[in-house]
Formats: sequence, structure tokens, C-alpha cells
Amino acid sequence: MEQGTQKYRMVCTLTFGDIYGQIIVWLIVIFITLASALALWSTTRQIYALATVGIVLLLSLPFLVFAFVTTLLNHIEFMPLEEGASTRQFTPGGTVKGTQKPAQAAG
Repeated sequence: MEQGTQKYRMVCTLTFGDIYGQIIVWLIVIFITLASALALWSTTRQIYALATVGIVLLLSLPFLVFAFVTTLLNHIEFMPLEEGASTRQFTPGGTVKGTQKPAQAAG
């Protein structure tokens, strides 16, 4: 290995449980917005009801994206590889190359 170069392995430890609370809070915001839109709905104030839904969605989406991205970035780890350690290559399906065994016939 060249002098001064270090290999790293990137590992993402994000699980659905990490963002589950954020999804629940955002769904609550959506349902409260829809309830307020129904409360404002009448023949003379339909535009206010639609504007309420639009404004709340427009204002809440950046916060939702920010929460998702920061949660994702907090769960990405870069671990240095030791000298001479083998680097396992991952396939897009999430399995490690070379660790799969061939299928065998039963019976």
C-alpha cells in the first residue's frame, strides 16, 4: 500500500425504527391539516381551505427532508481497514460476494 493512503469501509446502520417516529409525527401533521381544511371548507372559503393544506405541506416538507437526511448521515460510519485486510465486495442485493453456497437438491 502506498504511504499515506488509507482504505475505509462505509457502513450504513439505518433501520426503519430510526425514522419511524418522524413518519408518525408527519402523518399527524397531515391529518391535523386536513381536519383544519375540512373545518374551513364552505362555499365561500374553499380557497382558504386549499391554501391551508398547501402552506402546511410546503412548510413541513423541508423539515421532513432535513430530519431524514440528518438521521441518515448520523447512521453512516467509515471504518478504517487494517493493513492487509481483505475488502469484501457487496452485491446490489446486499449479499457478500463469495459467501453464497450453491443450491443442493433435496432427497
